[in-house]
Amino acid sequence: MPSSQFSLDSIPDLTGRVYLVTGGNTGIGLSTVIGLASQGAKVYMGCRSEVKARAAIDEIEAQIKATNVHFLSLDLSSFNSVLSAASEIKAKETALHGLINNAGIMGVPFEKTDDGYEVQFQTNYMSHWLLTYHLLPILTTTGAANQDISRIVNVTSDGHERFAPACGIKFNDIDLKEEGAMTRYGQSKLANVLHVKELNRKYGPSSTSEAHLCVAAVHPGHIDTHLNKQATGTAPGMVLRLVTPIMRCVGILDDRSKGALSSIFAIASEGFKAADSGAYVVPYAKIGTPSALALDQTLATELWNWTEKELGSKGFLQ
Repeated sequence: MPSSQFSLDSIPDLTGRVYLVTGGNTGIGLSTVIGLASQGAKVYMGCRSEVKARAAIDEIEAQIKATNVHFLSLDLSSFNSVLSAASEIKAKETALHGLINNAGIMGVPFEKTDDGYEVQFQTNYMSHWLLTYHLLPILTTTGAANQDISRIVNVTSDGHERFAPACGIKFNDIDLKEEGAMTRYGQSKLANVLHVKELNRKYGPSSTSEAHLCVAAVHPGHIDTHLNKQATGTAPGMVLRLVTPIMRCVGILDDRSKGALSSIFAIASEGFKAADSGAYVVPYAKIGTPSALALDQTLATELWNWTEKELGSKGFLQ
């Protein structure tokens, strides 16, 4: 399995710092919340279900005596829910040190959300773009006030290279209805990386902005999470439930705590420096190289402009 010298012991005391982790109630997200909370951070756990979030918080409190973890209602299949979550953070907090856009779905059958977009593209990319957009003011203010760099992490995967359409983002057929479930997944994961690339151009340390933002796209590794059993658009659920334990036993899938290492490295480690902003982080806690399409600045800018126009035309950017 991939490895590095990075561990939770490598990050500083995070007391007084505030983070938001989407999909923080399960899998890699839960391990990320545990990692940050164990170092003293205040962490908001973005989750659709309060019942599941409370159960996850109970799990964390069983491991860590003093925790500061809070439920944040967030349904990424609804833009209105995203707006409400962003508003709640800004109402409750005067500072936000890190946003980890972690939640995602993989390989599900074709479906459109009530907002009118293919469910993987909205959940994995568009809603995270919208959440980031509305939290940029508090993130940049936090960075400036602390003379430090606030951070944003987008959790992607190597699926951005393996499964995305040959053109990268199919703007004239964004739903990819006639394509396979994993092609739709690949497009959404490529969008996550391109989002980071454009964020870095606009707000990163080498930009002309005084925003004080450091950003990264993270491939967490091949981890044993619920996503492996969720991909019923590619194989029957029964097959996936049978295959996943085998993949874990032979070392193809790693434990979820390993999957959180790269996110924690990019969001909180002093080893991830301003000069690394915009990087693609690979297992575990190492700087890697994404696909050629993910390095295409023109494509990154085009995707940003497309997304801004789509969401702006529906009034979600006001």
